[in-house]
Amino acid sequence: MLTGIRISGDRTARSGDGAALRTIFTVPTHPFLDAPQPLAFAHRGGAATGDENTAAAFERAVKLGYRYVETDVHATADGVPVVFHDETLLRLTGVAGRIGSLTWADLSTLRVGGAAAIPRLDETLDAWPEIRFNIDVKAAAAAAPTVAAVRSTSAVPRVLLASFSDARLDAVRALAGPDVATSMGMRSVAALRLTSWARLPLRLHPSVVAVQIPVDYGRIRLVNRSLLRKAHAMGLAVHVWTIDEPAEINRLLDLGVDGIMTDRIDVLRDVYLQRGLWPAT
Repeated sequence: MLTGIRISGDRTARSGDGAALRTIFTVPTHPFLDAPQPLAFAHRGGAATGDENTAAAFERAVKLGYRYVETDVHATADGVPVVFHDETLLRLTGVAGRIGSLTWADLSTLRVGGAAAIPRLDETLDAWPEIRFNIDVKAAAAAAPTVAAVRSTSAVPRVLLASFSDARLDAVRALAGPDVATSMGMRSVAALRLTSWARLPLRLHPSVVAVQIPVDYGRIRLVNRSLLRKAHAMGLAVHVWTIDEPAEINRLLDLGVDGIMTDRIDVLRDVYLQRGLWPAT
């Protein structure tokens, strides 16, 4: 359960002219974030390898030393939460149709890339009990089954629930309560971005522990020093997706972000190793 805030320590970044910028910020004590910063996330288990959100993808990331895995959840017609990104099945299975229109019995016969089964969320959480899962709830129908799976597997301390949709996150929070960590939806991110200029107050649900955003949203630069300053002042971690190039990874780390999500798990690991940040060391 959230019990307050803790000081995470000094963070030093470099400005464009090379001047050192030191900030002290607070982060929630939620156990999901209780690890050396900045965090390294395997996006969909490492989607650059071709198979994503499969048991094999997650296992590869874990063997490389990843302790944070980003994934996605939909629900079947009979309410089983499954690990899958797309609303439709065609791209990954070659079969037309929507996950929400099939029962688990039907969906379990399909294969990703002709080989890998589509995982259930509860089985995934059980299979890697030491791994922390950042779960993007992709559909309204998946909200209740996802929360139920997190509860039934006793995974509350090591799960963060995310979504683009603020309305979907409101439903998740109403079901889960304040002890299940969540991130901000895009409407809330827009409010954070605007108030970062004016330094206005922004009220958030007590379960919100992180801002998880791309560098840019359309023509708008989201990840900049003012947003980081605002988020850190509010006790929020800032995680950026999906970053695959070493130069951009280094730039964001120098800026002071608290975590990076990547499809190229080998590339992110190598940059973290070079900087002495790798979680497994």
